[in-house]
Amino acid sequence: MVKRGEVYWVNLDPTVGTEIKKTRPALVVSPDDMNEVLPRVIVAPLTSKGQPLGCRPEITLDGKQARILLDQLRCVDKLRLAGKMGEVDIALWHPLLLEMLA
Repeated sequence: MVKRGEVYWVNLDPTVGTEIKKTRPALVVSPDDMNEVLPRVIVAPLTSKGQPLGCRPEITLDGKQARILLDQLRCVDKLRLAGKMGEVDIALWHPLLLEMLA
């Protein structure tokens, strides 16, 4: 089962306008009860580039610096998920996500 806090390769194409493109790592932010029963998950793409913003917490994944693009949340079908890359501690991003959505 896909779990909150896990990072997967996700195919985000096709996109429109300024949406983040291509296949890239993405953090699963949807809650586990939703992930268990629905064929979709909510993800936040990761990037090693991009503008540093308060809504883009910086993390280290597989020894590389990355930003979680909480401003680019997307709901994607689980068919878009490829290999699991790892996990990100919920304490590093969840409080900021709650603040953004409050």
